[in-house]
Amino acid sequence: MTVHGKKYNAAVALLEKDKAYTAAEAIEVAKKSAFAAFDETVEVHLKMGLNPRNADQQVRGVALLPNGLGKVIRVLVFAQGPAGKIAMDAGADHVGADDVVKQIEEGWLEFDTAMATPDMMPKVAKLGKILGRRGLMPNPKSGTVVQADDLPRAIADARKGRVEYRLDRTAIIHLAIGKISFDSQKLHENFAAVMDAIIKAKPSGAKGQYIKSITLTTTMGPGLKLDLRSAMTLAE
Repeated sequence: MTVHGKKYNAAVALLEKDKAYTAAEAIEVAKKSAFAAFDETVEVHLKMGLNPRNADQQVRGVALLPNGLGKVIRVLVFAQGPAGKIAMDAGADHVGADDVVKQIEEGWLEFDTAMATPDMMPKVAKLGKILGRRGLMPNPKSGTVVQADDLPRAIADARKGRVEYRLDRTAIIHLAIGKISFDSQKLHENFAAVMDAIIKAKPSGAKGQYIKSITLTTTMGPGLKLDLRSAMTLAE
């Protein structure tokens, strides 16, 4: 049985037992109950009514958060030639081809998101085991395999607060929507953007209830159950 500290228990005491909160209410409670000495991340966890083993029930995509994530995003672009210059001019932190592939094989991972032009994917494929388990592998479904002329937009989106999401093996989607220091309205707008993206990404093979439950929490805090009907109406 997990034993929690006094601060965590004090945070739990602020929650109403068995209550399903609106997103706005949950954000306010989370802000009041945050106790860590650092700026905690606000997280959303969605239990989906999907079978991760079925190919037609996979969910994967990107949500653009209008108010960002509250952190500096380091962007790596696998590109060469004119595409490499476009990426550099667009403000990518790191740009390269075989040289960067070799660095990563040797253990270098000083970046938060990676994208690649289509011609680079055969080279990047060999990094699947390294990048895949960290959620950093460029993939067309997540919008990180990008044509050269679209790199400026993709890099700008990554800077603003582009978050990738995907269904995990336990049929849960985990997402960050900002920092606890954010204004409540900004967190609410980011949450609405996430809901909009996930609802629009409903796969063709989905049967029955698409989203079963939603929990909002912070890095160190307790989870707050959200009212599903209220949360679903936030999608545009």
